[in-house]
Amino acid sequence: MKKSLLALAALTAFAGVASAQSSVTLFGVIDANVRNVKTSAGSLKTLSTDGMGSSRLGLRGVEDIGGGLRAGFWLEGSVNVDVGGGQKAPYAGITLPTGTNSAVGNTYSGQDWQRRATVSLLGGFGEIRLGRDYTPDFWNHTVFDPFGTNGVGNSVNTFDTLGSGASTTVRANNSVGYFLPGGLGGVYGQVMVAAGEGATGNKHMGFRVGYAAGPMNVALAYGKTSVDGSVDWTRLNIGASYNLGFMTLMGQYINSDVSGGAANGRENTNIVLGANIKAGAQGTFKVSYVKADGDGPAASDKTRDATQMAFGYQHALSKRSSVYAHYARISNKAGANYRVAGTALANAAGKASTGFEFGVNHSF
Repeated sequence: MKKSLLALAALTAFAGVASAQSSVTLFGVIDANVRNVKTSAGSLKTLSTDGMGSSRLGLRGVEDIGGGLRAGFWLEGSVNVDVGGGQKAPYAGITLPTGTNSAVGNTYSGQDWQRRATVSLLGGFGEIRLGRDYTPDFWNHTVFDPFGTNGVGNSVNTFDTLGSGASTTVRANNSVGYFLPGGLGGVYGQVMVAAGEGATGNKHMGFRVGYAAGPMNVALAYGKTSVDGSVDWTRLNIGASYNLGFMTLMGQYINSDVSGGAANGRENTNIVLGANIKAGAQGTFKVSYVKADGDGPAASDKTRDATQMAFGYQHALSKRSSVYAHYARISNKAGANYRVAGTALANAAGKASTGFEFGVNHSF
C-alpha cells in the first residue's frame, strides 16, 4: 500500500529514510495456522506460521535520480505470528544466534531484515543489487514448487546440504547481483557473487537464466558455495511450468553434491512434479509429488531415499485474504529420516512423517 511521506512519518519510525525517496511502500504478509506433525517420536500440535506464504514486514522504495537511472532499497524481515517475535529459521538445520523456542524447534532473534536487505541501481542496463538476498538457485526451487516452498507440503522437506556446512540454501549475505532488464523477448536472468568474509559456508556464486512467454516458463539455475576453502556444495536446478488456463503444471529437477571434506561424494537428486488447479473463481487445489534419491561413497548414502505426497486447497476470501488446508506425507527408506517441516520431533531412519495444517493468510 502506497504511503505519502506524511503518513509514513506518522505510522513508522523510518521517516528519515522515507523522506529521501520519491516513493515508499510499506508491505507485508501475515500467515498463521493450526498444525499437527507426526514422526516416529510422536505428534506435536502447534500454532504455526508460513503455511501458504512467509509472514513478513517490509519497506521498499525507489528514487528517480535522472538520466534514466533509479536508486532503490528493500528491507524485509520475518514476522512470527505465533509468538509475536522476529526472525525465525525457516527449515530444520538452519538456525539464528539468539533465543530458542524448544517447543517447536525454531530459533529466534529480535526483529531484523534477514529475509532481504538490499540497495539497488536500476536503468536500461538492468539492475545491480547489493546486500542480503535470495540465491538464484533457490529462486528456481521456490518458483516451480506448487506450494512455493511453504507449509507442510513444501519440497524443501526432502532437501539438505548433505553435511557440507553450506548456509546458502535460501539466501546469501554480502552479495553483489546483476539482473537482466525487461523487454528481452521473454528472456530473464541474474548472477550473484557473495563474499565469505571469514564466515563458514557463505561464500557463494550462482546464476539463473530463463524464458517466460505466454503460458510457458522454463529456467536453469546453478549455485556453488565454498564452505571453508576445502569443501564445495553445489546445486543445479532445472524447472518449468505451463499454464493450461484451468491448471498450471510444474516440474523441476534438482541435483546437489559435495566435494571435499568428510562429506565428499555425497549427492542428492530431487524430482518435483505438481500442479495448481483452479476450482471456480476463488479456489485452488494444489498437489505435488517429490522423489529424493541419495547417493555417495558409503552404503548408507545410497539408501537416503524418500518420497513425499502433498495436497492442499486454498480459498480466496478477497484479493488479499485466504484460508487454506494442506496435508503431506513423507515415506523414508532405510537410510533417510526426513520429516515434515515445522516440528522439533526427531524421526527415525526408515519411518514416515505426516503433517496437516489449517490457516489464514492476509497480505497488505
